[in-house]
Amino acid sequence: MDAPEILSKLISLAEDRGASDLHLHMVNGVAQVAYRLDGLLTPFQAIPGDVGERILGRVKFLANLKTYQQSMPQDGRISGPFVSSRSDIRVATYPTVTGEKIVLRFFSEFKILELDELGFDQEVVALVKAFLDETTGLLLLTGPAGSGKTTTIYACLQYLVGRGGLHIITVEDPVERVVPGIMQTEVSDARGLNFAKASKHLLRQDPQVLVIGEIRDEETANIAVRAAFTGHLVISTFHAGSCKGVFERLFTMCEDRFSAVSAVGMTLNQRLLRRLCKGCSGSGCPQCLHTGYHGRVPVVEWVCVDDALREKIRTEGPSAVAPSYCLKKTAKTLVKNNITGESEYRRVFGHEIR
Repeated sequence: MDAPEILSKLISLAEDRGASDLHLHMVNGVAQVAYRLDGLLTPFQAIPGDVGERILGRVKFLANLKTYQQSMPQDGRISGPFVSSRSDIRVATYPTVTGEKIVLRFFSEFKILELDELGFDQEVVALVKAFLDETTGLLLLTGPAGSGKTTTIYACLQYLVGRGGLHIITVEDPVERVVPGIMQTEVSDARGLNFAKASKHLLRQDPQVLVIGEIRDEETANIAVRAAFTGHLVISTFHAGSCKGVFERLFTMCEDRFSAVSAVGMTLNQRLLRRLCKGCSGSGCPQCLHTGYHGRVPVVEWVCVDDALREKIRTEGPSAVAPSYCLKKTAKTLVKNNITGESEYRRVFGHEIR
């Protein structure tokens, strides 16, 4: 097979298996192929050097990149029909000491999940809906990269659009999916448009709901707090690792702690655990590329901030924050019910089940 045909087959297999990324890495003259399945990089095959080089060249050509440039990173995009893909593909190249690496990220065209389809406990779904029915407040989602925060945000957007009549604006990096009925903006360092600058100017568009893809700095944190404190519904992600950590980090970013505590209405801390493959019960089969896992299930803990808790946080600090349920307790139940495995629990939480 020639390079274009091999590339199309690799992309087709990636989509059939539900991969989010396709990795091509030249190592010692051989192209190593791997898929990111359910959040984990899974080696697939090695392609001989000459063919591998042509495949990488083909990707760069389709993404309108400089095919001769291998010493500097490049970013581009491939239109899905060019490679018989169901979605457009984001392309990122990077030079390494063993050879160039290219990552292809698939922009899935599958429908956006509803809140009821996320796999959350019905209690937390009801609480999120209750928050979204309010007119003001700040919802902060936390968890490591790949824990499902963006999926949750899009489910929230779907719910808000369904309410009708709301002026909703998002600032994202990047815009993963276009949602009809809302105004979406993509940040761009090249244009000097970061989260803080975009958020500040978008507030002048008089939104009722503002979604900030991520709070990364003090300026953005203060804009989010001020917007929630002055009559807007605000949703954002925040790298903190726990519900308590959200307030610890927020307090380091916001000088006005009173406003920060007053603004936050709810925090969600979530993780994703891989499901045991139903086809092989975890033993490994072609459908799961012999990983034993296929698909993922969320675990989540949360804190709803009412007036009583706000007063405790003001007097006692973040130590007053105690989440409902517990990530590890929920995960242990999933292991017990053979929904996920002990090795997956250890991968996510870093220790044996106790």
